[in-house]
Amino acid sequence: MQRHFRETSFICPYLMNSSVTQNLDRAELRRHFRRLRRKLSVQKRQTHAAAVTRHLSNANLLLRSGAVAAYLTNHRDGELDCMPTIRRLWRMQREVVLPVVGRTRGFMDLYHYRPGTRLVTNRYGIAEPESDRDPVKLLSVSIVLLPLVAFDDGGGRLGMGGGYYDRFLGTVPAQLRPRLIGLAHDVQYSPSPLPADDWDIALDDIVTESGWRRCKDNHH
Repeated sequence: MQRHFRETSFICPYLMNSSVTQNLDRAELRRHFRRLRRKLSVQKRQTHAAAVTRHLSNANLLLRSGAVAAYLTNHRDGELDCMPTIRRLWRMQREVVLPVVGRTRGFMDLYHYRPGTRLVTNRYGIAEPESDRDPVKLLSVSIVLLPLVAFDDGGGRLGMGGGYYDRFLGTVPAQLRPRLIGLAHDVQYSPSPLPADDWDIALDDIVTESGWRRCKDNHH
């Protein structure tokens, strides 16, 4: 199906210049942006999550074939809640998978997530599916919805520092990767380019409460 979405002109009201971020290292940037998102009220977080789900639905991308990789939110740290989007996917009879870390040390896998799936808490305090079945292959996934600490104009993503997504996505060539969509609050926007290493994988798109932000022109 043809996808349609309106790209929003993105102006973050919280960081209008780059002076705050341009001289900070990764650890300082994480502290800075995690502090900003933790300051958001519970009501604002819920409103933002509902808006992001609406933006995703209006873009028709959720109608793509293939599984959708989502995530379960660390609410104590202020992440954009992905559960409203997961529920929307379930109502659409879509296959949802979640990351599971630690079964192979330093790496992550994807496992099915359905209503009633038993969850366990990993070493980071995040819930993940408990499954003895084989993991879902990345090549069967069409969209990955990623959490993040901060993002920039070029699709740069600052995560929590574990590198799980970069290692996992790096197992397949760029042209075979699913579409990578970061979910975030506006306050997580960095007006300065975030520090990046050669192995860091940029996002295709960002969706916040303000709308959709396209980061790459070479969409697959």
